[in-house]
Amino acid sequence: MKKNDYQSVMARDNDIMKQALAMDYRKYESGGIAFDYEGLMADVGLSLEDIKKIQRSTGVGDTPLLELKNLSALSRKLSPKGKGARIFIKDEQCNPSGSFKDRRASVSAYIARKSGYKGIMAATSGNYGAAVASQAAMLNLPCIIVQECFDSKRVGQPEILEKQRKCESYGAEVIQLTVGPELFYVYLRILEDTGYFNASLYSSYGIAGIETLGVEIIEGVRTLEGRDPDVIIATNAGGGNLTGTARGVLRTGAKNTKIVGASVDLAGLSMASDTGFNRKSFTTGHTGFGMPYSTDPDHSDVPRSAARPLRYMDDYLLVKQGEVFYITEALAQLEGMERGPAGNTSLTAAFALAQTLAEDTIIVVQETEYTGAGKSPQPQLSFAMENGVEVKFGSPEDEVPGENIILPETPGMIRVRHADLNHMRKSYIKKSVEHAGAKEAAATDIQYLMAETRSSEDFVKSCLKEIGITPSP
Repeated sequence: MKKNDYQSVMARDNDIMKQALAMDYRKYESGGIAFDYEGLMADVGLSLEDIKKIQRSTGVGDTPLLELKNLSALSRKLSPKGKGARIFIKDEQCNPSGSFKDRRASVSAYIARKSGYKGIMAATSGNYGAAVASQAAMLNLPCIIVQECFDSKRVGQPEILEKQRKCESYGAEVIQLTVGPELFYVYLRILEDTGYFNASLYSSYGIAGIETLGVEIIEGVRTLEGRDPDVIIATNAGGGNLTGTARGVLRTGAKNTKIVGASVDLAGLSMASDTGFNRKSFTTGHTGFGMPYSTDPDHSDVPRSAARPLRYMDDYLLVKQGEVFYITEALAQLEGMERGPAGNTSLTAAFALAQTLAEDTIIVVQETEYTGAGKSPQPQLSFAMENGVEVKFGSPEDEVPGENIILPETPGMIRVRHADLNHMRKSYIKKSVEHAGAKEAAATDIQYLMAETRSSEDFVKSCLKEIGITPSP
């Protein structure tokens, strides 16, 4: 009889995932630091045209690409002469469940049904649960969503509870948990017991499904403007959004388009803390996910994550909670588009970045998301105040996550902040060595780390030297 204590279940996660994804991750391992990432992605076994066909069969993709002329004009008024880039947005709210995550879910649901799984599962507190539930309903697959949504007092954020409602509206069973390490443990137990397919956010199927988004953005800008966009900004949490989009962009040959990540700055606020859980107003798209999942992508619900944003990221911008709420209202009132705040993280970064770039520069905000009763700014700000977080107008620079949310007094206060990518790259290299238990680095390991961090051989070797790892002959 299998033991079901925490350590025993976690020790057999590769075997559980092999059953739940029909994939043995051990085949991609080298025995050292490197693993065969491109081999993992190639084994999806679907061409881009295959994925487009799958997605169109359930109404996913081909979403509008819109120029935000009024927000662009406002940004230009705040800019030095000659600055103020044009801002476009890919309106992913037009997907069936209201976000780009339908693209991820569509491929996983297709594979689950094609492979004969009895049902499909996902672990998420966000829009992905609704996407999986929606796609499952279309394919007549039973669906379970495991959701981390409460603190120890069983108090849940309005945004998360809204997503529970949406998942259940599609007929999914939602299992709700308190914050903590039990999420992955419970998820593995249910996967093993049910034999359902694991529609992981971090599987190669999910990332391949987002590649169509990158392709559509490039093709859309080429149709409208006759050239490629200069910048695409993607909200970064677990990294799959940015990774899949960037891979799609590269498929089109758009090598000069910069890929920029954006996250809400929640520095100093622990995501796993029971007391801190309800003192943040964004359940995704923040540095509590964006930083650790960029520097340690393999601490997810699969042995090797296909979401690897440092491979593709040219820059990483940080915005404040109050700034995102402000831009959410501005988008509604200036452009007539009411969209969920978390999806406006990248729009906030774009608004600030536009003021530093030339007027003829094209920035594409890569996604929007639906809004609802619990997702709009008003219930979220009310919930923050109920939990002792001060909400006021002032300078965003004075915002302290978990203590206050500061709405900018003027839009000119929304500014660009760059994360330290080199620091993140060093952290990634260190954690990759720890993950492998490596004592040395072969030439293949060096090449792998260069690709993973988009850095030079000298940079990688220097980082390895700092942690006592000497490249082998």
